[in-house]
Amino acid sequence: MKNRILNTVLILAVLVLETALFAQQPNPPGQVQNGSKAKNEAYLFAHMTHTDYGRLYYSVSLDGLHWTNLNNEKRVFPEYQGHPDICKGPDGKYYIAGNISDDSPEINIWISDDLITWKKHAVYTPNLKSTPDYSSALQRIGAPKLYYDKDSAKFMLTWHTPHKQGSKEDPEAYWASQRTLYVMSKDLKMFEGTPNRLFDWDMGTIDVFIRKVGDSYYAILKDETYPTLYWTTGKTIRIAKSKSLLGPYSLPQESISPNFREAPMLIPSPDDKIWYMYYEQYPGVSYGLSISDNLNGPWFQASGYTFYSDWDKYSLPEKARHGCMISISTKEYDGLVQKFGLTKTESNPKK
Repeated sequence: MKNRILNTVLILAVLVLETALFAQQPNPPGQVQNGSKAKNEAYLFAHMTHTDYGRLYYSVSLDGLHWTNLNNEKRVFPEYQGHPDICKGPDGKYYIAGNISDDSPEINIWISDDLITWKKHAVYTPNLKSTPDYSSALQRIGAPKLYYDKDSAKFMLTWHTPHKQGSKEDPEAYWASQRTLYVMSKDLKMFEGTPNRLFDWDMGTIDVFIRKVGDSYYAILKDETYPTLYWTTGKTIRIAKSKSLLGPYSLPQESISPNFREAPMLIPSPDDKIWYMYYEQYPGVSYGLSISDNLNGPWFQASGYTFYSDWDKYSLPEKARHGCMISISTKEYDGLVQKFGLTKTESNPKK
């Protein structure tokens, strides 16, 4: 009798332990419920890959959490080079910015009606030395990005430019000297004046993009200072805030991501009530996802990109590197899938 009771206790203990080990947290918020129609119907992730850096690939999603590569993992627009960033203009057309390399003096802009066929729209060559209070700028242009501001009816083009070379002994001097510059344009053909610095505080920033929510502008950025005990926010994703597109912007909030993350991407959830912030852990090893119902925070990190299905609350193609994510319509999603095809992948055996 005692042995039977002991065996029963042991079995119950094992069951409790297994339940604890495999118990899962709730799925990320923001998904539509009870058959309701999504306000954000689908999503496009325009990105490069680990083995083909700076070239254009597409992945798509219907929930903003699970992404599938298109075109059998091949380039979708061979002419493109750069860090992909797509913006929708007031004419309903899409614009993408890029540059051949950081050393190139030119920023190239293409235009598309359907995200499938792109044609050259303009080439902009900023005079970096003419930037006020930044005459020490080096001839370097990093990760140009586009934002259309409805209030001013103008596009903002941003990028980062350093003012120190760095050295073998101190390579971080180069990265810490990055400053975010911008220029305005009504049509992305003619650009207004000289480049200007976006932030009036002295801190290294890269990968900056702008979004307006309510009556505030938010600058999502990577803090490019190296992390130390005295600068714990280094190499993390942070947010600065302003009532005006051109600033002044507040000092950035506390970190949204862990250290050594870059290339943030922000999309609204399908029900339009939650924000999904993706960012890359470099050098190109994984993606993280932080979630909030407010750009002012607080944020929490979802579990994913582990390639263990029980733990993945989100998933991206394994070779994907940074780019941009945008909301698209079901019609646009269907058009992309019809043109390029969903890439077939083997089922993941990990559990």
